[in-house]
Amino acid sequence: MKSFRSILAKDVTSLYLQEEMDSRGYVLIRELLPVSHIKPLLLQILEIVQEAGWLLPDSSPLERLADLSEACGDSDPEFKTVYERIFQLELFHAFPHHPALQRIMSLLVGPRLLVHPKPIGRLIFPKCERFVIQAHQDHQSIAGDAGSFTIWMPLHDCPIEVGPLQVLENSHRFGLQSNNPATGIIAKETAQGDDWVSGQINAGDVLIFHDLTVHAATPNTSDQIRISMDCRFQDYTRALNPANLVFPGSTGRSWEAIYSHWHSDDLKYFWQKLPLTLKPSLGELNVLAETAEASRMRPRYAKILSQLQSQISLVKISHENSEVTVGGPTQTD
Repeated sequence: MKSFRSILAKDVTSLYLQEEMDSRGYVLIRELLPVSHIKPLLLQILEIVQEAGWLLPDSSPLERLADLSEACGDSDPEFKTVYERIFQLELFHAFPHHPALQRIMSLLVGPRLLVHPKPIGRLIFPKCERFVIQAHQDHQSIAGDAGSFTIWMPLHDCPIEVGPLQVLENSHRFGLQSNNPATGIIAKETAQGDDWVSGQINAGDVLIFHDLTVHAATPNTSDQIRISMDCRFQDYTRALNPANLVFPGSTGRSWEAIYSHWHSDDLKYFWQKLPLTLKPSLGELNVLAETAEASRMRPRYAKILSQLQSQISLVKISHENSEVTVGGPTQTD
């Protein structure tokens, strides 16, 4: 497999980002983040993982040595319990707002930068084929406008045996590609693009790719749990799927419960301060909740609408004596 083409953070320009993204569908930037800024989040996650019994006893958490008898993944109840604790971490949500990430994404997206509020943590056990992330396009889940971007970054050095991502160059030029409707998985043998590329990605490096770029994980053949983050960004004037702001498929998860553990109010409902263009809009959601052709989708649309309306009410109450303008999404009706 070809190696990634990469550039040092100190050499990045807006023109380089645009040209590489247009021509390859990805950019790998080396040494963008100081490792010292990553380690606090890694340590918080490792504390949760260690308490769950996922690491070998008597080993250092920083070694991330997995107890394979505890192996689990996204669909397993025990994984969900651990992941919920990680998802509630204030630092987990603050990290996508790191100044270095905001600066580099503003060079690519422009000044109207929206950080999607639901980052994704990946905790991948080694030597477990069923947990390997297969080829897909992020636009399948992000929806909205096909002009958003993902940053993938490991929270530790990730040599090839630990399972970094691989990317199909130039695959973003072919639109949404044929996939399994139930899973979104794209068969590698039919995926359209040029060469697959991969290679070691270290803590502090960031891999940025278009939401139509086909990508997958390489198998984790090491003895270590791989811990990484996906963070998503777009121009806030472009269409945004409102499901990215709420929890339509989760039982019991809410921003109120997550925020109850936080020490700062700075990032709570931060997107409500932006004039977002939701697609579907609040008005369209109201109609879809009653008349969507697929009847199984009606409760989902209703849940999205209810949570958005609750957000707007909560934010307005909290700012009732402030001059801050909130409730941007209501402008899309």
